[in-house]
Amino acid sequence: MISGSIGFGRRRSNDAPAASTLPAAPKTAAERGISVVTASQSAPPEAIAELRILCLARLEPAAVAALSPERLALEVERLISEIATDRRVHLNGIEQRMLAQELVNDMLGHGPLQPLLDDERVADIMVNGPYKVFVERGGKVELSNVRFRDESHLASICQRIAAGVGRRVDEASPMVDARLKDGSRVNIVFPPLALDGPSMSIRKFSKKPIDFERLIAFGALTRPVAKILSLASAARLNIVISGGTGSGKTTMMNALSRLIEEKERVITVEDAAELQLQQPHVVRLETRPVSLEGKGEITQRDLVRNALRMRPDRIIIGEVRGGEAFDMLQAMNTGHDGSMSTIHANTTRDAMIRIENMVQMGNMGLPSKAIRTQMVSAINLIVQVERQRDGGRRVTQVTEICGMEGDVVLMNDIFQFVMDGENDEGRIIGHYKVSRARPACGPRLAYFGYEREWMAALEEAGAADNGR
Repeated sequence: MISGSIGFGRRRSNDAPAASTLPAAPKTAAERGISVVTASQSAPPEAIAELRILCLARLEPAAVAALSPERLALEVERLISEIATDRRVHLNGIEQRMLAQELVNDMLGHGPLQPLLDDERVADIMVNGPYKVFVERGGKVELSNVRFRDESHLASICQRIAAGVGRRVDEASPMVDARLKDGSRVNIVFPPLALDGPSMSIRKFSKKPIDFERLIAFGALTRPVAKILSLASAARLNIVISGGTGSGKTTMMNALSRLIEEKERVITVEDAAELQLQQPHVVRLETRPVSLEGKGEITQRDLVRNALRMRPDRIIIGEVRGGEAFDMLQAMNTGHDGSMSTIHANTTRDAMIRIENMVQMGNMGLPSKAIRTQMVSAINLIVQVERQRDGGRRVTQVTEICGMEGDVVLMNDIFQFVMDGENDEGRIIGHYKVSRARPACGPRLAYFGYEREWMAALEEAGAADNGR
């Protein structure tokens, strides 16, 4: 066995000549002893599959783990050249590099998905079985040229991702929510539920911190809207972010969370941890699914209740889906100002209706008026985000909860996005209709010294609306 500086090599038959210590990786194909052939001399798929198996069999896992991806790729490429020469298989330079990179991605990364995960232009990856991988770039979904070898190859990548967060996915437990090391969210569905092979959806998050300046540059909102939301977060208003799947709710929450002071203790509660808070005093809690024995489940509601005992300044719930809505309102009403959460809804008023329904599901017997009274006293602001038909994600409503009149919740749309048309590139053009009514949260804004800035931002937005 080759035992040079890299620590791994190939198994040899007894009559094979002994190998010496490996030299430094050469720079050219000729120096590496690779015959550069034309595309017409390309090796058949069966030969490449055999090379892949033989190469994996000759790699020592301990040595592989000790190498960087770049160094490993060079060494694997050299090993492929040796095996191809022994087996009299002709490989052109492109095939050799592609096979080496494929093996490195399988060993250290996420297989064929690794190039997509490294591409910052890709926002979503949707795997529909081993041979159909769709991606979202610039708000548009398209079929990529990425393929898995077969269902077992895709299944092994899925299981590696699930195992990375201490979870399992197989026929006995065919659904799982997981995450990657960078915080990207992953959902996996296995057969027999997924009829065309394992299915995987990956929601990627930008490696660069998201703030309002970047959202303004993307056209997600205007500067006055960003100013109002910044003041709302700094003044510790309780905020709910509403929107559909893939509309940018978590991105908006990450931007809002940047306004939290570093001295504040923040507790986050999520199904699959994906928030990217920048503060130093953060405790991240994540749910645990039920085991195969039917035991050990820890729900979001359990975590929210426990978070109340952890002396939090703010509680951030990744997404409200059920009975934890009641505990969220309790937290917002018991001194944990500045708490935030997200919810799936189409409008800000729909969000209030959904919260009421979820509280009723978790606490049967509470009258509607009592629930609405608690909602009004707990929630200050609802931010509606939407993924629109041009692929852009925008803030479409910013609504303040003002109080109650009888059984009706009074709501004031501070900002309402109005579509004016589209430009030559198909991008939606619009403006914000502005309400300059004095805010119901005025006393809190005044307490923090932000009332004048709030009204000035509304004046600026109103002037832009009137000047159209």
